[in-house]
Amino acid sequence: MKLLRKGIVITGALLCGFATPLLAEKVAPSTLATPAPSALKPLSTHERASYIIVEQMRTGHYLRKDIDDSLSSEVFDKYVESLDNQRMYFLQADMQTLEDFRYALDDSLKRSDIKPAYAIFNLYQDRQLDRLNFLIREIETKLATYDFSADESIEIERKDAPWAKSRAELDDLWRKRLKSAALAMKLNDKPIVEIVEVLGKRYRNRLKQTLQTKSEDVFQTYINAFASTFDPHTQYFSPRTSQNFDINMSLSLEGIGAVLQSEDDYISVVRLVPAGPADKAGNLKPAERIISVGQGDKGPLIDVVGWRLDDVVDLIRGHKGTTVRLEVLPKEGETAPARVISIVRNTVQLEEQSAQKKLLTLNNQGKAYKLGIIEVPTFYADFKAQSEGDPDYKSTTRDVARLIDELRAEGAQALIVDLRNNGGGSLQEADSLTGLFIETGPTVQVKTARRNANVYVDNDSSVAWTGPMAVLVNRLSASASEIFAGAIQDYGRGLVVGSQTFGKGTVQTLVPLHRGQIKITQAKFYRISGQSTQHQGVLPDLDLPELYDTKLIGESSLDDALPWDMIQPALYRRYGDMQEVLPQLKSLHERRVAADPDFEYLRDLMAKADETSARTHISLNEALRRKEQVEEDAWRLALENDLRKIKGKSVLASLKELEEEDEDATAEPEKIPPEEDALLRETGLILVDFMNLTRQVAAVEGLAPAPQAKRSIDEG
Repeated sequence: MKLLRKGIVITGALLCGFATPLLAEKVAPSTLATPAPSALKPLSTHERASYIIVEQMRTGHYLRKDIDDSLSSEVFDKYVESLDNQRMYFLQADMQTLEDFRYALDDSLKRSDIKPAYAIFNLYQDRQLDRLNFLIREIETKLATYDFSADESIEIERKDAPWAKSRAELDDLWRKRLKSAALAMKLNDKPIVEIVEVLGKRYRNRLKQTLQTKSEDVFQTYINAFASTFDPHTQYFSPRTSQNFDINMSLSLEGIGAVLQSEDDYISVVRLVPAGPADKAGNLKPAERIISVGQGDKGPLIDVVGWRLDDVVDLIRGHKGTTVRLEVLPKEGETAPARVISIVRNTVQLEEQSAQKKLLTLNNQGKAYKLGIIEVPTFYADFKAQSEGDPDYKSTTRDVARLIDELRAEGAQALIVDLRNNGGGSLQEADSLTGLFIETGPTVQVKTARRNANVYVDNDSSVAWTGPMAVLVNRLSASASEIFAGAIQDYGRGLVVGSQTFGKGTVQTLVPLHRGQIKITQAKFYRISGQSTQHQGVLPDLDLPELYDTKLIGESSLDDALPWDMIQPALYRRYGDMQEVLPQLKSLHERRVAADPDFEYLRDLMAKADETSARTHISLNEALRRKEQVEEDAWRLALENDLRKIKGKSVLASLKELEEEDEDATAEPEKIPPEEDALLRETGLILVDFMNLTRQVAAVEGLAPAPQAKRSIDEG
């Protein structure tokens, strides 16, 4: 069950403790492999907590929302979705009965009455137990005889599917779901005896865990359904979840450095912590699903499908230097088999997240250009050392300023700030880093709902770099990254190149409760131009290919994300107008990448990803699936080898050789020259074009660049 999906909450109506009367089709006790648990009820402390949370939302959230029938309907839908997202448990008759709650939850919220949440959950619990017992019986009596040559398929996404009309219809849906899980194992060449054993153990464990559901679990799910009607980043954390959240916010966390979420029965990867163990290992990707966890190099893999998120986190977390093995499936809709990866746990050190430099040399029209590259994985600062007066405390701004001096000494003529995969960090560092590239002026605006915007201003007139620059971003550049990139773009101080950023433009505050805590959205970021970074993110001046699926990753992919809007711009002076040369830059860029083999490779990967995302069903026919996998592997190998031939590299005999090569590259990333990064190289060429075009314009006009433009084009 999903207890931590996206911050989802609900509150009750007038009824309680009627899980049995609600059942449209009562499950006969004789069909249950395990006795049904007692109906769950709210604890006395939950009423007080719900009252405080509702008041916090009404008075402290950025949005003003009435607790009325409209909100009640939203809460109802979100609560049901949080319990049965794929419409695999509730029957059509159940939903008709539950409709009585749709417009009553607002009144219950106002009274701190949460009993209806438990009535709905207890019905769900009965349905869940019925399904799990069905699966166990099916595994024990029929799975070994399943026909994998039949022409059947399973729907990938059932979020909007009609509710099943009968238990027989549900039985067929769950039979196919079981068959899909078994087929995935068959494609990994597991014998049917082992498949029966593994899946039997999986669902017996799932049944055991379901029977251990506590009242606190129901309260958290319900309250989060309510919270998510305001925005997806507002969440209630139970005492146990609060502890996990606090650990995850600490740089002393020992683990793999991955943000996970519960999605249906699977634990999926949301993002990787920059410079964390998983990020450095390079073998775990966003949107992949974890199905088993093993300890050490040889410990047994424990099936975690259907487990609670916090229990899976406990398995993955461990002491520094120890190894955890994860069995992962690709993102939903892809047909590749499961694979087992190893990650050595470590502490995410501040030093490992520090900015790094490289020097990129490019030739253009017979002339060599040296471009400084500064990679900023996160916006960090050692606030403790700073407060203690340590003159050498680390921060993004201090490190970047030092690296700029070093690159200038190495002859860098232009600068690229690489913010790809930078999920944000310290707002103060985004503000001060912007100050390295402007004399003085505003950097970002922060606005609560009922107050004027607070404008952050750089008052330090010193400038670390006055020459041409570009900021490279992608879909995983978020929050503080968007503040910096947006400011550079608004000032006309440099080019923003890459893809549309994440769109996380909200500010959250933790409010402690007598039981747990609530993370509540209280403000929004705005650029100095007045544009929000929320939802839309920062749109680059020139687009580069993006391999992340924007339907799955980014603020716009989240339900009820706050909208993009504008406020009054701050007072600031632009340093140049990029719009004057953008058409020419775009023309030169498109002409160049049309014949670039790396970009042809990326375009092919993007087209394949779009094709995969468009699929609505997956075949349950083993021969067809094996054929699809052979074709998929052959296509990928041919694509890789075509690129390798053009680059004069040896041809690969199998994808396994490619995986081994990728692992070697990940182990020693410092040995990969920046010229081999196609997006970084093209950003450099765009910057070279910009330098040449601006100088050509000045020559044609017979004028030296104006002082405000000079800062954008002339350095070193």
